[in-house]
Amino acid sequence: MTLEGNFFKMPAEFGSPIQYTLNLGEESVKVNDLLGQKVSISFDGKINCVSCGRPTKKAFGQGFCYPCFMNAPENAECIVRPELCEGHLGKGRDPEWEMKHHVQPHFVYLALSSGLKVGITRETQIPTRWIDQGASSAIILAEVPYRRLSGEIEVALKEHFNDKTNWQRMLKGEVLEADLLESKEMAASLLPSDLSQYVLNDNKIWTLEFPLLDTPSKVRSVRLEKQPEIEGVLTGIKGQYLIFDNLNVLNVRNHAGYFVTLSY
Repeated sequence: MTLEGNFFKMPAEFGSPIQYTLNLGEESVKVNDLLGQKVSISFDGKINCVSCGRPTKKAFGQGFCYPCFMNAPENAECIVRPELCEGHLGKGRDPEWEMKHHVQPHFVYLALSSGLKVGITRETQIPTRWIDQGASSAIILAEVPYRRLSGEIEVALKEHFNDKTNWQRMLKGEVLEADLLESKEMAASLLPSDLSQYVLNDNKIWTLEFPLLDTPSKVRSVRLEKQPEIEGVLTGIKGQYLIFDNLNVLNVRNHAGYFVTLSY
């Protein structure tokens, strides 16, 4: 079977295990069904901006042409530094977009991916955000009415909690152990009163199971512009990574906009 089209982030459905779909053009494939099969992905050098669709020689960010990277609201500084968000003040690159995406309930969470990390996400992205990060478990710390406040909580905790995921350790299953309930209590105690008021009593621990036939002992990340063809037996999907038996791993989201041919 052969499909072709532009890569986009793989939609994932929470389950045991998580179910992934890969959309290419007008076709789609259930990626879980490809586990244990030989799969090849080839890239012919064509990239289309995920925002405007125009051809681009190089992708910026996660699949944008340079003008969209510089001007689209999805690439504003407050995406990376939410504590700078001014959407609630009616400001931003696109105030209407800000109102729809950033002036909405946001959650601050603690998750175990490679280690214990703090992060933020919109209400509609739970548990998608954790799936995309390859987290094995997560707990919600706080709920706030708009993005900036979630960023302020994250900043207040960065001295004590990491906000990055080590993708190699995450894929190899080398997760530092931590008690999420105890960590939540500690995080809540570190917040100033104007932010601690948003801490939730909900102590549900989310556990995520990824479709893995094997856990690799080593991983080698592939960039399609440097290695335009990747082939091997698909042994797992975790985060947005496809994992092959030859230790190669491909981050689909990081190749958004790349036009590829998938054969299996």
